[in-house]
Amino acid sequence: MNVPQENTKFLENLNPEQIKAITLENQSALILAGAGSGKTKVLTSRISWLIHNQITGPTGLLAVTFTNKAAKEMLSRVTDQLPIHTRGMWVGTFHGLCNRMLRIHHREVNLPETFQILDSSDQLSAIKRLMKAMNVDIETFPPKEIQYFINGKKDEGLRFKNVKPYDPHTKRINEIYGEYEKQCQREGVADFPELLLGCYELLKNNIAIKEHYQQRFKHILIDEFQDTSELQYKWLKLLAGKENFVFAVGDDDQSIYAFRGARVGNMQDLEKDFKIKNIIKLEQNYRSKNNILNAANAIIENNTKRLGKNLWAESGDGDPIRQYIGLSDYDEANFILDEIKMLHRAGTNYSDMALLYRSNAQSRVLEQAIVSNNIPYRVYGGLRFFERAEIKNALAYLRLISNKTDNNALLRIINFPTRGIGARAIEQLQDHAKLNNSSLWDAAKDIESQNEGIQKGVPFFVRLIKSLEDEIQGTSIAESIESIVTHSGLKDHYLKDKDGIDRVSNLNELVSAAVTFINTTEIENEALSLVEFLNYTSLESGELQASAGDDALQLMTIHSSKGLEFDVVFITGLEDGLCPHEQSLSEADGLEEERRLMYVAVTRAKNKLYLTLAQSRMLHGQTRYNIPSRFLDEIPEDLLKKLNSMKKLDIISAPTKMAARSESKHEIKIGSSVTHPKFGQGVVTGYEGNADDLRIQIKFATQGVKWLAMEFAKLTKI
Repeated sequence: MNVPQENTKFLENLNPEQIKAITLENQSALILAGAGSGKTKVLTSRISWLIHNQITGPTGLLAVTFTNKAAKEMLSRVTDQLPIHTRGMWVGTFHGLCNRMLRIHHREVNLPETFQILDSSDQLSAIKRLMKAMNVDIETFPPKEIQYFINGKKDEGLRFKNVKPYDPHTKRINEIYGEYEKQCQREGVADFPELLLGCYELLKNNIAIKEHYQQRFKHILIDEFQDTSELQYKWLKLLAGKENFVFAVGDDDQSIYAFRGARVGNMQDLEKDFKIKNIIKLEQNYRSKNNILNAANAIIENNTKRLGKNLWAESGDGDPIRQYIGLSDYDEANFILDEIKMLHRAGTNYSDMALLYRSNAQSRVLEQAIVSNNIPYRVYGGLRFFERAEIKNALAYLRLISNKTDNNALLRIINFPTRGIGARAIEQLQDHAKLNNSSLWDAAKDIESQNEGIQKGVPFFVRLIKSLEDEIQGTSIAESIESIVTHSGLKDHYLKDKDGIDRVSNLNELVSAAVTFINTTEIENEALSLVEFLNYTSLESGELQASAGDDALQLMTIHSSKGLEFDVVFITGLEDGLCPHEQSLSEADGLEEERRLMYVAVTRAKNKLYLTLAQSRMLHGQTRYNIPSRFLDEIPEDLLKKLNSMKKLDIISAPTKMAARSESKHEIKIGSSVTHPKFGQGVVTGYEGNADDLRIQIKFATQGVKWLAMEFAKLTKI
């Protein structure tokens, strides 16, 4: 490939396939980037290459990432590679970019310029408030069910008028959806799904606006394309049109967010819709040893709906993958902790080791073992900074001051800290607002004007907000937060709590967050800086939360581990029913999604990988008796070092729903190894029925799980 000499700085230390992707001429492309294949480097280098070669300017491209952290990293890398200022570049998440577009065109979507973004909890509060006003029974229609319905329909691109209810229950839910839309319009607020749906409709319904952005963004780059939803893909198609070029980077083998609406089929659709001439595969891995990669390849090749690739590395085979089968979940946990202590003594930091599990419920026993061994640990994905109660309370004061129609903010703080405003007073306030078709704030002002001499309750709250508004006038966001935290009574309130010091420290950290925001963000309109900060707190996914900093063992679900890497990884609970999860077996393509999840887990490991399971496990108060995950059977034997083998369980009492008394009359118990003349070898996993009509459940090595009539099964115990 002939590349001008001055461009080679973007191609240093890159492999041929990476160079091929970066230097593509004007055409749409699908880059199938395997785990650890350097996709971020390819994306940023592609942006730099396009700008440096004057194929487009910084404002002529748009890049979509899935986290704010990734967007910041991308801009930082581009700045390092090119002597340009990144101001004006459209790089961000789907929601962040849509928020930006809607603010520019707020009139077209009937929203105020300063519209507020509802996070999940604020949205739920708004739904509860609406349902109360509509006299909807929350037992019959749980608010979370309503929230799930609304968000689901918006993700599908459906307004309430386009939904076709299939029964009276759904019809009523959809009516609530319709009233919810009206409420959001009245209050000038938008939830997260609205950002994308509203932006999609903006482009769909306004040809001039659509053509403007199509002419501006000739090159559109998308990271983690396998995680895009159906609506996100529709938005992309509108934005790109027929003449622009889409550079999509993704890995269909790492598509694990179907429950969030991710649609792996978008990759095939992209290939067809944008006439992709060839798919560039980035298969060279820079993270893991070959034994780990070969195991991952062997697992994922059992999926039928994939584009296909095969990871490899130049770093050698590495250690064999260790497999351990515990008699119980406690035995499994103790083995893991013994290995961790041994590895730590040998020089591996705790923070370089991760314990992965399919379900959060599995962590209890692991944590217990960790604590008993006095090992520092951190559960990854805990409560995020901006989701903490004290932070949300402080921000609610700011939100109300910024937007007096924000009823959610008012309801959150009207009696916090306590100022003698009870449920009855709030009901009267809501009734007054409903009667006069006004905001709760306007209703509160009316009550205050009629009770000027009263120094408590609603009148006091109104005067407090007015005084805070006057006090922060002309001050910075950081100074505003300090004033609000002090004069609202929040600081004094939390100092009285048993964990008050920590909460006040978090409030102090909010001031620091505001300072950092101002110092690192280009504020185009100073008058809107407070609004932009508030929206930042809603859009920010917690990436600014400071890590513990200590050398601590990492615990997390497999879903949470995506995008991370560790020297040593323990994948725990590898049992059928847990991984793959039992629910997946009844879902369309569920098993393939679970296999992709296993693939993600395996490829988190750089040097050492442990696969562990337990023959019996306590979950949700019940003991379950397990067989090894089918995914273990998919790993070639020569890659594994089996530290032990299945031991025969001496089970007296069987799990619930199993015919324990009937089973006890037979020498073949749960956990017994058996052979069948047709199906071969297997392990007994359950019983059903009574002595006269007893059925036995067996997991066969090659034939899967089968139920057989005990009388005719012709089983031989091994």
